[in-house]
Amino acid sequence: MIEARHLRVLRAVAGTGSFSAAARELGCTQPAVSQQMKALEQSAGTPLLIRTGREMRLTQAGEALVRHAAGILAGLTAAEEEVAAIAGLRAGRVRLVSFPSGSSTLVPTALAAMRAEHPGTRISLVEAEPPRSVEMLREGDCDVALAFRYGGAAHCAAEWEDLVVRPLLTDRLVGLVPDGHRLAGAERVGMAELADEPWIAGCPRCRRHLVEVCEGAGFTPRIDFATDDYPAVVGLVGAGLGVAVLPELAVESVRAKGVSTLSVEPAVEREVVALTLPDLARVPAVAATLAELERAAAR
Repeated sequence: MIEARHLRVLRAVAGTGSFSAAARELGCTQPAVSQQMKALEQSAGTPLLIRTGREMRLTQAGEALVRHAAGILAGLTAAEEEVAAIAGLRAGRVRLVSFPSGSSTLVPTALAAMRAEHPGTRISLVEAEPPRSVEMLREGDCDVALAFRYGGAAHCAAEWEDLVVRPLLTDRLVGLVPDGHRLAGAERVGMAELADEPWIAGCPRCRRHLVEVCEGAGFTPRIDFATDDYPAVVGLVGAGLGVAVLPELAVESVRAKGVSTLSVEPAVEREVVALTLPDLARVPAVAATLAELERAAAR
């Protein structure tokens, strides 16, 4: 294998015409130059220099290697500078995927802080709900995934055991009823009190969890409408077409017109987390993004 340090020595010898002059230029000893040239010739498998008395000239192979060395060393220098910029957060990119209510609440604050602190780092955002967002992370389509899991979801812990899991916040589910509903003035409502109501359900994972919670309260919900769009859920409730439970983050991100929010008993919570791969967690731009997401969640 030809090493970059040997190429630098070869260029110095070719440029100065001797080992001693090359040693002075490189700031090392003449024996060191001689040893590195010997190592380079062994790697190349052919002589690179012809020594005749005090004169030294390149062989054809030596000339070819010197000719290529300029481009190789220039490219290596550019690569070193680019890597140093990424390591110093003067450059780089982070691909973020988030579920919609995280995109409208946590993400803007975190990305604004990243742009202010590290303007050279580019961050892109796409939306996907778990488990698709987690699949995107494992498939290499993103660097950080915002996801959530409901309390007691041990299968999620097992599902994410190969990932770095950064807890952000606990998001409580709240009940939504139309303003004119019989329970609109109540502060709290038991799930069983909503057993006979038509329901409006959210994303598939939330929908599945809604059924589990309702069945735990002794009934199976009659789901009349299902949509991944939280503003649509709120709009349908506001129009008197049913009731719903949504995470507080989702309600925070939507203008809840014609809707009353209630605390639900028993309390239902989901844990919001940021996920990345162990190797990516050591990348400075990814680590900085995780830190800013934590700060945004703490506000």
